[in-house]
Amino acid sequence: MTAQFKYVSGHIEVFSAAGEFLFSADTMQEAWEDYRAEMSA
Repeated sequence: MTAQFKYVSGHIEVFSAAGEFLFSADTMQEAWEDYRAEMSA
């Protein structure tokens, strides 16, 4: 799955390739780690 990472109002929002909101994180590193964890689950 491909994700879109967007910086919005001081945090990172992560969306699926189809534009569905997945989750938000405080930093890009946290967003990437959470995304990788979710994809390996």
